[in-house]
Amino acid sequence: VQLQASGGGLVQAGGSLRLSCAASGRTFSSYAMGWFRQAPGKEREFVAAISWSGGSTYYADSVKGRFTISRDNAKNTVFLQMNSLKPEDTAVYYCAAAAVPGNPTYLYEYAYWGQGTLVTVSS
Repeated sequence: VQLQASGGGLVQAGGSLRLSCAASGRTFSSYAMGWFRQAPGKEREFVAAISWSGGSTYYADSVKGRFTISRDNAKNTVFLQMNSLKPEDTAVYYCAAAAVPGNPTYLYEYAYWGQGTLVTVSS
């Protein structure tokens, strides 16, 4: 599976962005998908995950209620809608695919990674 993330950019605090992650291959619907982020000088951290069917989702506490993960298996795409953005959301955001059930939250569970897209939130 090859992943291509897009949609990052510069936004003011309180604004919104929608990230997209397009996947190649015909087995996209077999994978749980996740979003992670890495801020400068910090470790990569879990943001959100969605099961292969889209029937269940899971979020980090820091984004719960502000971010929404979704997927369109017909278009091999996963999305991350980010609302009420804060300066601390500034990071490179990565999408990833995991061949495990449920909503994986650990980096090691994800076998495939996209190249990342930069989100910058100004105060």
